[in-house]
Amino acid sequence: MSEKSSSSGSDEDVDPDSAQHVELGGVLSKWTNYIHGWQDRWVVLKNNTLSYYKSEDEREYGCRGSLCLRKAVITPHEFDECRIDISVNDSVWYLRAEDPEHRLQWIESIELHKAESGYGSETSLRRHGSMLSLTSAASALSATSSSSFKKGHRLREKLAEMETFRDILCRQVDTLQKYFDSCADVVSKDEFQRDREEDEEDFPTTARPEGEHNHNNNGSKEKLFSPASPKSMNGIDFKGEAITFKATTAGILSTLSHCIELMVKREDSWQKRVDKELDKRRRVEDAYKSAMNELKKKSHYGGPDYEEGPNSLINEDEFFDAVEAALDRQDKIEEQCQSEKVRIPRLTPVPPGDAYSSIGTHRFAAKVEEMVQNHMTYSLQDVGGDANWQLVIEEGEMKVYRREVEENGIVLDPLKATHAVKGVTGHELCHYFWDTAVRMDWETTIENFNVVETLSDNAVIVYQTHKRVWPASQRDVLYLSAIRKILATNENDPDTWLVCNFSVDHDNALPTNRCVRAKINVAMICQTLVSPPEGDKEISRDNILCKITYVANVNPGGWAPASVLRAVAKREYPKFLKRFTSFVQEKTAGKPILF
Repeated sequence: MSEKSSSSGSDEDVDPDSAQHVELGGVLSKWTNYIHGWQDRWVVLKNNTLSYYKSEDEREYGCRGSLCLRKAVITPHEFDECRIDISVNDSVWYLRAEDPEHRLQWIESIELHKAESGYGSETSLRRHGSMLSLTSAASALSATSSSSFKKGHRLREKLAEMETFRDILCRQVDTLQKYFDSCADVVSKDEFQRDREEDEEDFPTTARPEGEHNHNNNGSKEKLFSPASPKSMNGIDFKGEAITFKATTAGILSTLSHCIELMVKREDSWQKRVDKELDKRRRVEDAYKSAMNELKKKSHYGGPDYEEGPNSLINEDEFFDAVEAALDRQDKIEEQCQSEKVRIPRLTPVPPGDAYSSIGTHRFAAKVEEMVQNHMTYSLQDVGGDANWQLVIEEGEMKVYRREVEENGIVLDPLKATHAVKGVTGHELCHYFWDTAVRMDWETTIENFNVVETLSDNAVIVYQTHKRVWPASQRDVLYLSAIRKILATNENDPDTWLVCNFSVDHDNALPTNRCVRAKINVAMICQTLVSPPEGDKEISRDNILCKITYVANVNPGGWAPASVLRAVAKREYPKFLKRFTSFVQEKTAGKPILF
């Protein structure tokens, strides 16, 4: 991974708190989709934003995508030491560096930019005051409390009663205070009068009649003494006021007691309501987390973690459901295509029979001969007495057997199918099975193929890629395909033809990261049985029956679950045999018999 960094800004001109970090750019592998997989992209980290371009030279045309790091979640992969996942809401980027050191450099730079993006940093705390939050919280609490009290009508009524009692008690206290002040004045005057009388006894003066007045300087009269009486002071009834005061205080105490009881009851009600709200909040939070997990899971479908692989997050049941759904879609598309497609007749030259029976002189001739002899020896053996073969499908004349074999966790189940088809010969069936010119007319699982090398008239090397069935990885296969007429050892042996396909290596078709290379060893053995026609009639297709034996040993490679592979094989092999034999019957109908 090539990288570069450039400084943005000067240390002398920019405040340290607002300084921008250096720009980081380099080549990272980015997961595009399940078709193209990982692709190299030029990634730039600048101004708290991560952008990517198709290449460094295309930066002037604008970025192809960008992520703001303010709310980004950076997750180093648990198993892949070179991979990091960056997610913002439901958008996820899967990136891979060329080695763990470069991944660490990118993670540190991204975290540094994210820390200064305006949230969670010291500068952010200085920008956002805390008083606003406190005021908002206090207002919310006040509003909540008020709304709660509005529902407590009885408590509000009792508080109004206490307000009335308070006013009454205040008036009574004022009245009693005035009474006490008056009493204090009377006592003072009484003491003053007694002191004056004692002075007169010590210094007797001329006696004055009762009620006599002294004259002051301005000629007004002043009564020397007016007797005081508590009952005459402002008309206060001390005993009545005392009774009223006691009743008022008793009412206050009773109302306070009632208020306390109401508040205790309200507290229990509030506590139950709080518990109920907390439980409701917990359920909502759980539902939110579950929904977010489901949303995240759905939004990430198609990412590398939900593809076939050693660390795939998709479980076996989900894998099987996805594969089955994809196969159903392919079948529906194929049915539509078959109904719309008009078959173009292809005239393929058929070499003479001796060309098919010869061993050949090419470099794989010995290997082909070995494969032919092995299949003729073992493939035609009866499976009835072999307990290892299990019958998995039986539809009319067709039977499919399987032996369960695993090696290092990879399913290597050998499959064997027997079938009987009327109206076609073994030569015709093997010819159409081997001929690459008509391969795409009956084979629906192939995306494309090409002949890598023609070894002889009856042997070719073929490279083909099969259609992708998500979430499984795409498969390709490179194999040698040879057709052979098996010479009869005695006159009672049926006319026998064989096509064997087995994996080989070739410099012009090396394995790639785009596909998982499968290994195959497949053979189709066809024996023609002819029943004598009636009288002098010529042999027609009604007198012909072809007995088919199809064997397949496939190593799919990759990490697909064993149960999924077995289920797919059980579903697809019978469909393949029926589709292929129907195609041959259609192609040969009304044509001369090819023995």
